Amino acid sequence: MDIKISQMNLSDLNNIKDILTTEFDDFWSKNILNDELLNTHSKYIVAKLENEIVGFAGLKIIFDEADIMNIVVKKSYRKNGIGSLLLENLINIANNLNLNTLTLEVNEKNLNAIHLYECFDFEKIGTRKNYYKNNIAIIMQKQLKQ
Repeated sequence: MDIKISQMNLSDLNNIKDILTTEFDDFWSKNILNDELLNTHSKYIVAKLENEIVGFAGLKIIFDEADIMNIVVKKSYRKNGIGSLLLENLINIANNLNLNTLTLEVNEKNLNAIHLYECFDFEKIGTRKNYYKNNIAIIMQKQLKQ
């Protein structure tokens, strides 16, 4: 697959707004993403196959670190390495901004995502009970500067 990664913009959001809850995941609404794109402390990227948006990801910068807000791949394109590509690009963005750490929360039941993060040297540092409805969130972190 010839996936292209670029900065997400409002036009990209408008292209996926009608399929956000059906083709991606149901916790990112158009309004939330719109606010994120307008926030100067947020960086969002999209993965495109030709002109189709097949994934997006974002992070929020807080001083010298960032929280990964989401990495979402269109359901019909999962298991094709797009999540890895998006994560790699978020790490590159954080490195280019000279950030110290990346942190994220992941549902304890999302074993594929946990494995992905572990492959990129994220370590489990804690948990949050009932973060995802009745499930525990695992807090993971990656040190960028040594």
